[in-house]
Amino acid sequence: MGISDLIASFLKESLDEAEDGVVEVQRNDLAQRFNCVPSQINYVMSTRFSPERGYIVESRRGGNGYIRITRVRVDRQTLLMHVINSLGERMDLPSARAILSNLVQSGALEETVGRSILAAVGDKALAAVPKENRDTVRADILRNVLILQV
Repeated sequence: MGISDLIASFLKESLDEAEDGVVEVQRNDLAQRFNCVPSQINYVMSTRFSPERGYIVESRRGGNGYIRITRVRVDRQTLLMHVINSLGERMDLPSARAILSNLVQSGALEETVGRSILAAVGDKALAAVPKENRDTVRADILRNVLILQV
């Protein structure tokens, strides 16, 4: 297990223990606890605690700076609409895979549906599309298929 996994696990356990689904931590304290640089904490926040994963992260820098993580519980339709609205013009395959995995883990998509969508936006399915256009086509397919799930 890598350092990012350890930090994420610690924060998720802290959120599980918090009655209100909110945890507030000091970036430097976390960095010292896990013997890493503060930018590693930033990386974990941006990759593991995004709105698509069901979290709101507030950050305040400076001497009394903190990171506040709030676990957000939303219904399936709201989550899907948020993801649809956050999709850009282009989507690389790792990002599509992460979004679909998060939607399956949150229960917004059934696992078989998530796997089917992943196959539809995968490089094998898009082999006839020129490489420079695949990320655009992938984003369009993902957006349209998710709209059908709402």
